[in-house]
Amino acid sequence: MDAAELVSQIFLPLSLAIIMLGMGMTLIPADFTRIIKFPKAILIGLTNQLLFLPIIGFLLAVIFNLSPIMAVGLMILASCPGGATSNLITQVSKGNIALSVTLTAITSIVSIVTIPFILSYAIEYFGSGSETTIKLPILDTMLQIMVITVIPISIGMLIRKYKPEFSKRMEKPMRIASTVIFILVFIAVIVANLDILGRAMKEVGLVTLLLNILTMGIGYLTARLFKLNLKNAISITVESGIQNGTLALVIATTVLNNIEMGIPTGAYAIWMFLTGGILMWQLGKRQDS
Repeated sequence: MDAAELVSQIFLPLSLAIIMLGMGMTLIPADFTRIIKFPKAILIGLTNQLLFLPIIGFLLAVIFNLSPIMAVGLMILASCPGGATSNLITQVSKGNIALSVTLTAITSIVSIVTIPFILSYAIEYFGSGSETTIKLPILDTMLQIMVITVIPISIGMLIRKYKPEFSKRMEKPMRIASTVIFILVFIAVIVANLDILGRAMKEVGLVTLLLNILTMGIGYLTARLFKLNLKNAISITVESGIQNGTLALVIATTVLNNIEMGIPTGAYAIWMFLTGGILMWQLGKRQDS
């Protein structure tokens, strides 16, 4: 097993499972029922993440005439909203953490169904007529996503229920660990694919930057259009623009067994951490918390 296979087959799924376990330790059943109390903010956030994000990704892939591999890679990223990193950025940016966690929790569950269908359409649309054969077994994909997301989240929630003090102590270390793991995964994928990174950045560097800016911008504009307060608007902005890069990498390299498809996620991670860092730096300084 070479380095690339070691990263894609073992390190990535294990890393994602650890991140999901940590996120589960911050959740309680009420996080999933909060949609009843805050329907407007939740629905706006979910619309941005589950509808606008893949539509924007698809349009950018078409407009920039991306190759089938890069187009599907971009759609993999666009079908993986949220993630533990968004909760961390929201917290530092003084957004509504409860809203952020709720959106992340809901999208983590809903994505089990949406990811296979979005990708099966993208593969059919962009892969047709190409020499590259791309297949997505929907049931197997749903099962794999469930194993590396839902089960660790459920275990984390059980730990939270029966060991609340331990979960509370571990909340900050697990968030830090999640960020570190994502950075390590990102570096590992980059190192394993240095030979194609330059070409990939030329192909999708601008596209991924536009995807990040447009999703964040539309997230903020829709939140303010529907008169949500600043804290809610910050949460929706972050959740719209910070994607679950680790899950996207797992799908590209493990489920579809195509490391090159993970390159758009690598490019997006650069912009994601840059814009997320700017938000934390600027919004974290403000006095009203």
